[in-house]
Amino acid sequence: MKYEVIIYWSEEDQAFVASMPDLPGCMADGKTYEEALAQIQVVANEWIATAQELGRAVPKPKAKHVPV
Repeated sequence: MKYEVIIYWSEEDQAFVASMPDLPGCMADGKTYEEALAQIQVVANEWIATAQELGRAVPKPKAKHVPV
């Protein structure tokens, strides 16, 4: 996937939380950073499949320019 993923530690949840800002509401968590990353990929695929089934537009990934 080419969507930006943000992963942070949630003290309240005692878990890593991952989100994809380009897909509103697309979030997942995991006990480890790697688990959160794997889970957000599953949730994003489901998010996209559901949007397509409902005839909704799927946002394109926003390009991020990183200075070299």
